[in-house]
Amino acid sequence: MKGQASAANLTGWVFDPAFMRHNADIEHPEHPGRLRAVVESLEGQGLLDALNSVHFSPATSEELERVHPRAHTEMIDGARGQFLDPDTFVSKESPEVARLAAGGVLEAARMVWQGKLVNAFCAVRPPGHHALPERAMGFCLYNNVAIAAEAIRTLAPGAKIFILDWDVHHGNGTQAIFYENPGVLYASLHQYPFYPGTGSAHETGHGAGKGMTVNIPLPAGTGDSEFLGAITRILDQHADPFAPDMIFVSAGFDAHRLDPLGGLDVTTDAFAEATRRVCEFARAACRGRVVSVLEGGYNLGALADSVTGHISELLAAAQEIEGGGN
Repeated sequence: MKGQASAANLTGWVFDPAFMRHNADIEHPEHPGRLRAVVESLEGQGLLDALNSVHFSPATSEELERVHPRAHTEMIDGARGQFLDPDTFVSKESPEVARLAAGGVLEAARMVWQGKLVNAFCAVRPPGHHALPERAMGFCLYNNVAIAAEAIRTLAPGAKIFILDWDVHHGNGTQAIFYENPGVLYASLHQYPFYPGTGSAHETGHGAGKGMTVNIPLPAGTGDSEFLGAITRILDQHADPFAPDMIFVSAGFDAHRLDPLGGLDVTTDAFAEATRRVCEFARAACRGRVVSVLEGGYNLGALADSVTGHISELLAAAQEIEGGGN
């Protein structure tokens, strides 16, 4: 599935069967079946043929080390067969798989930035938004979105990046990486109080990055209207004044009402509507540039349905721009 992107469509698709080889070999919520469910749903809906498969390679050490110091990458490489904490494992092939996942997100971002794609969805694992510069945690080894964002900022110094994180868990790693960075707006809506314990509304950035972190904590049981209202508030009150050049979505679908690890009450339709709103904003702000990256989502049916709706909206947005609707 790593063929060159064609002109058939301008929505990219990042996936490789190698992502299945990151496996704890015990019962674990973050398992290879998550991606199988997504792929089967997309095939069943005929959507895979509408996507451009992105050719990608593992992230290089230089690319990883813009976010994670060498000691961290060496630790991941040396931890094969180990759990780094009760939730986070490194199987025999995980170091290579994690580099490949980061490389896939990075290449999709490059292609979107260069106008070869309008937007993209990255069906990768392991996920990334909990990964701190020097610590793997919460199922995450490398911070895929942060690595890709830094690649764009290296390619285009001065580019303003907006990262929207709607996973049910706060993306503490992404927040920490960019907490003092005025060129990256990080906004998260998430269940609170909840794992990992960060993400209060008072966490707004530090130093030059003051005001560039936005957290909207949501109580357990929050449903569609509040979830979508929070996204609209982020877009209108924070992203619009920031005027981003590119948008990343840390697209966790564990806020779904059926998810076993979350406590929110969000529906499949709300994720599709959230995607539509982000794409509409992106069309006006940054020529539609959106790179969406899979984070959480642990009920297989809810995950598959939500990703399918999400990708349908990305396709529709790209087609509108390709057809001159921007």
